Amino acid sequence: MSDAIKHECGIAIIRLLKPLEYYHQKYGTWQWGMNKLYLLMEKQHNRGQDGAGAVCIKTDMQPGVKYINRYRSVRINPIQHIFEQINDNLKRSIEADETCLHDCQTAKTNVDFAGEVYMGHLRYGTFGKNEIEYVHPVIRQNNWRSRTLVMAGNFNLTNVDEMFRYLIDFGQHPRDYSDTVTALEMVGLYLDEENQRLFRDYKNKGIPNKDISHHIEGNIDLNKILASASQNWDGGYAMAGLLGHGDSFVIRDPWGIRPAHYYADDEVVVVASERPVIQTVFNVPFEKVNEVLPGHALVIRKNGTVQHSLVRVPRTTTPCSFERIYFSRGTDTDIYRERKKLGELLVPKILEAIDYDFENTVFSFIPNTAETAFYGMLKGLENYLLQRNKKIISENRDHLNDELLDQIFSLRPRVEKIAVKDVKLRTFISNDESRNDLVNHVYDITYGTIVPHRDTLVIIDDSIVRGTTLRESILRILDRLNPRKIIIVSSAPQIRYPDCYGIDMAKLGDFVAFQAAIALLNERGMQHIIESVYEKCKAQQNLPKEEIINYVSQIYQPFSTEEVSAKIAEIIRNSHIKSDVGVIFQTVEDLHRACPANHGDWYFTGDYPTPGGNKVVNTSFINFKEGRNQRAY
Repeated sequence: MSDAIKHECGIAIIRLLKPLEYYHQKYGTWQWGMNKLYLLMEKQHNRGQDGAGAVCIKTDMQPGVKYINRYRSVRINPIQHIFEQINDNLKRSIEADETCLHDCQTAKTNVDFAGEVYMGHLRYGTFGKNEIEYVHPVIRQNNWRSRTLVMAGNFNLTNVDEMFRYLIDFGQHPRDYSDTVTALEMVGLYLDEENQRLFRDYKNKGIPNKDISHHIEGNIDLNKILASASQNWDGGYAMAGLLGHGDSFVIRDPWGIRPAHYYADDEVVVVASERPVIQTVFNVPFEKVNEVLPGHALVIRKNGTVQHSLVRVPRTTTPCSFERIYFSRGTDTDIYRERKKLGELLVPKILEAIDYDFENTVFSFIPNTAETAFYGMLKGLENYLLQRNKKIISENRDHLNDELLDQIFSLRPRVEKIAVKDVKLRTFISNDESRNDLVNHVYDITYGTIVPHRDTLVIIDDSIVRGTTLRESILRILDRLNPRKIIIVSSAPQIRYPDCYGIDMAKLGDFVAFQAAIALLNERGMQHIIESVYEKCKAQQNLPKEEIINYVSQIYQPFSTEEVSAKIAEIIRNSHIKSDVGVIFQTVEDLHRACPANHGDWYFTGDYPTPGGNKVVNTSFINFKEGRNQRAY
């Protein structure tokens, strides 16, 4: 993706089902679980670079002994920083008592992260600031282990304001206004109620207080707690949590927007955002890794039993299609195939744009995640040439000779690696103002790869969001090669609407497709449509989210996709560019053909799966019209 955007976070849980001695004997170290957590996090580092956190819970510890350890970091390379701290603690513990390295009980008592339950989180900040207190996992501490709650999530909730008011009306005083704290307190509220209910029941049966704690820990109904806490959550989420005594869970939204996968055997239960990560780290086949189903919770009890149960009624399943286009690792079997298909389906439009001129066209991609779509595009081009060659041979079967055959088969796609990514801009640039000063140096080019003023350059990208990097950097650099024309091909459709479930795209005015539509309305004297949409949005500003309609779609209705694409090409082609510029976008129909199981397309179509989506797009347009540069949720 040429534009730097923040997006979906990553989660990981490891629940060891055997004593630490088992792993020390079988794998040579009691650190086996901790090492696996590191691998799960490192192989999902693409899902979060703003921060990382990890928690370990030790089960069955004596009172007075610390049983929860947490490390968090917002440094560059936060995963590495976390595990450096963990290893530093281990070294200090070994220096104090070298038996920690070999005696599991000594290690469990004295060494951080010598335990049975692990949770890791990779963060891309959307709602909160990039400060340590906003980094997951977050802890709700209590002297009762069964009331202590640790949570981390890959989520965005659109109705934090409603839940915040609910907590206040219930009598609470939330310590912060954020989706993270609000979700933690909502689960904590019902966790407290469940603890209190069980306490009363056991107290009435005459069980001593000291023994009641153990009874509660063995009988907490996590499914009930999660169903009650999440009943009014609006948004996309894969929420993971641990209780102090050793229960753990993952709950997925009923629309299936956010991904979550798990694997279980007699040694371990593993949860991660992405399937191939589990496959690689635990060396298990595709079919052994299951999906946490929409509206379901995976609950792992302290005794090792695993339940996959319904907690919210599933809705129309709309998994985020950007997971397939860009976010998830391309090593997943299905995702790799789908990304290739996305590239292949663009070929008819590309052929029309280059007037079927292979001799004077060079094909390449914007590194690095567009590479798979590029392979699919090449496959489509080669299939076209195969059919073309078969037709020519059939029509000239009586006149075939070596010269004609050489002429037929010499035509093939000209492929070059044109753009080379030189700087990891996304790692250290967090605001729009600073980003524009540096984007011109993100990419470099391979000189001498095209014939100046003759060749057309076709470059495929995952998607075009703001167009900033294209305008400020990539097109300027490509133009140094002096091509006759540059055609940017997006494997995703035009991004027209804000996202409130995953991608950090909450401001309409940032989208180059929206800028293009507004420009067309102004050029054609159709400003009344802008005013009409604004009036309709203002009129429903204070309505319940369930009653809000997406009127912003009317901004695009007067224009074809091709008209908007042409205007986008004008916007990203600034005065410094000498070459002609064209833009080709994927169609929504072909997106669904390529990714048949992931129908979440609200950023392209405005068809939001939850009522909160319409509320967000409504607010986002009002912010744009009133000149407020702020988030819409």
